[in-house]
Amino acid sequence: MAGLLARARRDGLRLRVLGAGHSHSPLAATSGILLDLEAFSGLIRADPGRQRAVLFGGTRIFSIGPALFEHGLALVNQGDIDRQTLAGAVATGTHGTGLGLPSLSAAVVGARVVLADGRALDCDGDREPELFQALRLHLGAVGVVTRLTLAVRRAYRLRERLWLEPVRDLFERLPEHVAAHRHFELFWWPGRSRAVLKALDETEEAPRYPLGREGERLGLSYEVLPNHRPELHTEMEYAVPLERGPACFEAVWRRVTERHQSVSWPIQYRTVAGDDVWLSPAHGGPVATISLHQGISADEAPYFRDVEAILVEHGGRPHWGKVHHLGGGELAERLPRYRDWWRIRDRHDPEGLFLNEHLEALRPPGGADRER
Repeated sequence: MAGLLARARRDGLRLRVLGAGHSHSPLAATSGILLDLEAFSGLIRADPGRQRAVLFGGTRIFSIGPALFEHGLALVNQGDIDRQTLAGAVATGTHGTGLGLPSLSAAVVGARVVLADGRALDCDGDREPELFQALRLHLGAVGVVTRLTLAVRRAYRLRERLWLEPVRDLFERLPEHVAAHRHFELFWWPGRSRAVLKALDETEEAPRYPLGREGERLGLSYEVLPNHRPELHTEMEYAVPLERGPACFEAVWRRVTERHQSVSWPIQYRTVAGDDVWLSPAHGGPVATISLHQGISADEAPYFRDVEAILVEHGGRPHWGKVHHLGGGELAERLPRYRDWWRIRDRHDPEGLFLNEHLEALRPPGGADRER
């Protein structure tokens, strides 16, 4: 690893790390070196007593559940896609849904990173604490994250249920639904009068195999949380303050109903617990997330930009792995530790080895804050 970084510095090349290629934003794009961490994969050790697990950064999320289960453990939560690498998911703030459940980045309690000068550092809340904070959601721009230590929990089972409700009834009932379940989300397709609601709750019942189709599953958490989503698409997602979620969803519903009924992809509504991760869209308090989807054969720009204006108006912060059109100044206004993140990033990579054009465009105007 140190030799590769030395070569990049010598040849004036930038280096980006490739995860699973799941992001809809050009985070991994580079004309320099693209590093694949597939060989850095697997569970290194698990500590059931402390409920901690150390994993290589290139570990695919779908392989974490079975590995942890052998030690009686599980991820606290995960998204409904499990193809990503762990370091890639942490890099972008990947999350699932649940009022009391934060993103995967918030579960990170330690990290090993190879910096631009070739040094490997272990950091956590006590060792290199500012670097650790920058690495909890790192955009692949701070260094090469080779190991992550996660806070985990005892293994558990989930029961899943799907049902339909008129979308017009949901604007007032969303807080009730969110509070009633460990996991709650909804999908609404433009032009339809009803939305699909989905809830998952912990259970002590024995798993039922075969698991069956989505909406009927009862099994271990890592068996029920992910879903098969093979259709190629692009996506925009914003997180708005939780209390503004229902009103924002209603405004989006009205805009899409008026202007975009031909869209055949769903709009998704979820919730995420607040955290203290510097770049997290949920920094400082719980959020509701609203996601738009569009097939890759269509031009998503008119649709996404039209609805994005509503999401921004409601105080939204974008998901880092999905499409958005905010610049560095707008992001600095919405994320109170944004300039701090850039200050630490630039301290450890002053030559910009781990940047690309997309990230350069997100730099806050005037630079990062002065050293404290």
